[in-house]
Amino acid sequence: MPTLARSAALAVTLLSAVLAFGSAQARGLTVAVSNNFSTLDSWDANDNLSRAAGKSVYEGLYTFDRNLKPIPQLAESFTVTPDGLVYVFKLRQGVKFHDGTEFDAEAVRLNFERGMNPESRLTRRSFFKFVDKVEVVDRYTVKFTLKSATAGFIQRLSNGTASMICPSLIKRAKTKQDTAFEACGTGPYVAKRFNPSEEFYAEKFADYRVKGLPKFDWIRWVPVTENSTRAAMLQTGEAQFVSPVPFEQYKQLEKNDSITLQKIPSVVTRYISMNETKKPFDDIRVRQAVNYAINRNALVKVAYNGFAVPSTGYLPTQIEGGLDLGVWPYDPKKARELLKEAGYPNGFSTTIWAGYNDGKTLKTLQFLQQQLNAVGIKVQTRALEPGQRTEIYGAKTPADSKHNMYLIGWTNSAGEPDWGLRPLLYSTNTPPVLNNDSYYSNKNVDALFDKAVAETDPEKRVATYAELQKLVHADVPWAPLVFEMVTAGSSKHLKNFHVIPDSGFDFYTAEWVD
Repeated sequence: MPTLARSAALAVTLLSAVLAFGSAQARGLTVAVSNNFSTLDSWDANDNLSRAAGKSVYEGLYTFDRNLKPIPQLAESFTVTPDGLVYVFKLRQGVKFHDGTEFDAEAVRLNFERGMNPESRLTRRSFFKFVDKVEVVDRYTVKFTLKSATAGFIQRLSNGTASMICPSLIKRAKTKQDTAFEACGTGPYVAKRFNPSEEFYAEKFADYRVKGLPKFDWIRWVPVTENSTRAAMLQTGEAQFVSPVPFEQYKQLEKNDSITLQKIPSVVTRYISMNETKKPFDDIRVRQAVNYAINRNALVKVAYNGFAVPSTGYLPTQIEGGLDLGVWPYDPKKARELLKEAGYPNGFSTTIWAGYNDGKTLKTLQFLQQQLNAVGIKVQTRALEPGQRTEIYGAKTPADSKHNMYLIGWTNSAGEPDWGLRPLLYSTNTPPVLNNDSYYSNKNVDALFDKAVAETDPEKRVATYAELQKLVHADVPWAPLVFEMVTAGSSKHLKNFHVIPDSGFDFYTAEWVD
């Protein structure tokens, strides 16, 4: 919708929205977010936002708390064998699905059978590819047998992918489109309307397992891509919670006594991957030169308005096993010397593609273009629309890849080191399998990945990931840039609605306090 038309529509609906929110008979909650949704089916949602909003209607065996620590949800507890291969979960009893049927071990088995089945063609099925089988022990006990020990199993259960869908919906769904637009779970709200680019609306589930929750009669998620419009909705009261808060408007919004703002470190990392199958990036000296050419402290100020910190490595240190390798020094003189050594005394020309086209990314591209040009690397930039990413991920082999440098980000939605690094750096995870955009390959690194994920001793596991990150750092497949902060704003009357480090939300106990 054009900006003027959007603004007019907001003005027309504002009064009725505020009145509806204030009504004791129908107190609801409107949440404005920055992107469209992709699906209601968390097993098929590659974007964290769809999984985060989907927690309105869906729950899993475990979930994350505000600090990305796993906590029980539909499970009460688990035991694991010393070899890390068998997990047995005790389930909560008396939990109802939205269709009135009871949640039990058979529902868990059915959900994982569907989710991991290659014929389902669900995009997240590889997230649990290490699971061998799921068996019903008794009605409220379920056993998972893994193909290999996987240290981050509980974290992966917590990130929202493994939502428990009503068996009735699974059985009647003919294609994954049927679960994309219809939802049936055990969550605090029942899905009523879903249009990926307009709204996701759900109403209070009267038989929710936790007495007294939720404390709102309905929740409405609204995609609002325009920063100024999203901020205006918070100021006028049309939205009671927005995320992210536009960086450029944060200080102004801080002055508004009716608004509470949140700003926390995230597990979102931004970086440039350099395609090692393409000249001149097959030369480590060129990759080093790119790193020396970038002033990351200045980038934080120019593109992020201070709402980021320079990367200190490949994994945020708040993730277990994240190693602080230090911020790459800014040294344009060293960059020019390395280019000369590599046979490019006059520099070279190349392109940077970006996986996004928002304002922050465009500022980053412009900044990188200026920095690299200063050392002789003449850069053309291209910000891709979401659908254009297939130009990168459509490559069947490294030889088919079209990009030279790729500005992209990764949200470690599992909150554990394997998912924070393996999809991006394991040699067989090149596009279109996963996201190793640099086509990086080091067999010693691969071996350390496999050793670390199977290690059941936490201290040994952290030490292995440290060794792995040091090897990667020495090979320089990326130019790590920044770790972002995540932001949110809410009415001062809205309590217990929080943004969390993976840019998702904790809103189960949210309430309105006059």
